[in-house]
Amino acid sequence: MMNKIILWDLMPAALIGLLSFCFAPAAYAQQPPAQQGSGQQVKVNDKELRAFAKAYVEFHKIRQRYEPPLSNVKDPAVKEKLQREGNSKVKAAVEKQGLTVDRYNRIFAAVNADEELRKKALKVINEERKKS
Repeated sequence: MMNKIILWDLMPAALIGLLSFCFAPAAYAQQPPAQQGSGQQVKVNDKELRAFAKAYVEFHKIRQRYEPPLSNVKDPAVKEKLQREGNSKVKAAVEKQGLTVDRYNRIFAAVNADEELRKKALKVINEERKKS
């Protein structure tokens, strides 16, 4: 049960590339059910899981850098500029690992839908965090 809570923190990662860097929960709900793991089983190999973990760790670094200024800015134009900049960096971090944003989101959904995969992902994510 604790693993599910820890990986629930992954939810914002599935929202990469949206208009808002604020990670609106509705965007995750817009994915078709098969992508969320309630239908088809998404196969994730070890190489993809490692790439996902690296992108996830980088995503959180970017998020930590952008969330404070985004929450404090009042000017909508400045906020939009920061959101675009953050989204661009997150997309680049995902693509640097050889994943598309769509594939990253599918892996994310699979991780949240499969307890065994979730445990494996947490292990790899923790390994990647230690490296950075």
